Amino acid sequence: MTAWNPADLAAIDAVGELDVAAHRPDGSLRNSRIVWHVVVDDALYLRSVRGEEGAWYRGVQRTGTGVIDAGGVHAEVTFTRDDTHDPAIDAAYRAKYGSSSAVRAITNAVATATTLRVDPT
Repeated sequence: MTAWNPADLAAIDAVGELDVAAHRPDGSLRNSRIVWHVVVDDALYLRSVRGEEGAWYRGVQRTGTGVIDAGGVHAEVTFTRDDTHDPAIDAAYRAKYGSSSAVRAITNAVATATTLRVDPT
């Protein structure tokens, strides 16, 4: 696992949305999707609001690699299932995005089951 450059991680964290695209098995990129993201303990996390049915999440599960774009940062990344920080991630989503129904959806059990740590390659 490679650590994020602190300036890049801060730039990613400062914006509200992130573009994510998974690699296909042949190395090409799937279409990108806009997702919400949070930073907890110097790590970047994503969840699928649609749970395992989310198209981008299904794509990520096939290869475990892809690309993100946010805050002027373009990075090749790996995705790793990581439920070790779920309560802190829930709190970070609420702090960043508020208490709307969308936030309740990204912090419910369906979405929490898809928590991914995103690491630069």
